[in-house]
Amino acid sequence: MNKIPAVTLSFWVIKIAATTLGETGGDAVSMTMNLGYALSTIIFFGIFIAAMMAQIRAKAFHPFLYWTVIVATTTVGTTMADFADRSLGIGYVGGSLILFALLMASLAAWRFAMGSVSVTRIDTPKAERFYWVTILFSNTLGTALGDFLADSGPGYEGGALVFAGALALIAAAYYFTSLSRTLLFWAAFILTRPLGATVGDILTKPLDQGGLNLSRFASSAVIALFMVTYILVTGRKAGSHAALPKQP
Repeated sequence: MNKIPAVTLSFWVIKIAATTLGETGGDAVSMTMNLGYALSTIIFFGIFIAAMMAQIRAKAFHPFLYWTVIVATTTVGTTMADFADRSLGIGYVGGSLILFALLMASLAAWRFAMGSVSVTRIDTPKAERFYWVTILFSNTLGTALGDFLADSGPGYEGGALVFAGALALIAAAYYFTSLSRTLLFWAAFILTRPLGATVGDILTKPLDQGGLNLSRFASSAVIALFMVTYILVTGRKAGSHAALPKQP
């Protein structure tokens, strides 16, 4: 049985909300609670492993379990990227290159083991493990890309516009070209992460840094409530995980 949601417009709305929650939630624990990037990464990685194992062992698609794993990848991706960039001093460029290499290695291992990296159906434990590891690296890479662009000049609002524009181009490629749907899916999946990260930063960063200076915990709670409501209304059916949406 397929254990992933149908990729519709609703899927991408929830995905962007999940990445925004990952940014605000990760920063709330590492910065507001002052636990630091290393300890926060350990905590969130443990949550990710537990949620992923529950998802793999599940016998059917459970939307809240699936999106819990997604949020776990975004929170651990936030603190992991920040730890590499800021604590280890690798920098945004170095961190992005390392994460890109890890993502490519994950996809290569997936293709070697399974014969394909198509995400049309994810219905075996082995495929799910590759799927979730690849998502973890893609969301962590997206965090590093978002921070790199925001700090390189455009700022948070400019960064959000750049990534939203890139996603619009991917959507156009889906509808008007014959490019690989698998390639377009992963491109969109990676780019929704920095879009959500920059939106999260807009909400919570200080006013003098271009943000709205909202509480990280309050912002996280509101986003989580939105996700729960939206999933209850639109996102409770399993489906093929092929590419970009054709219907809401």
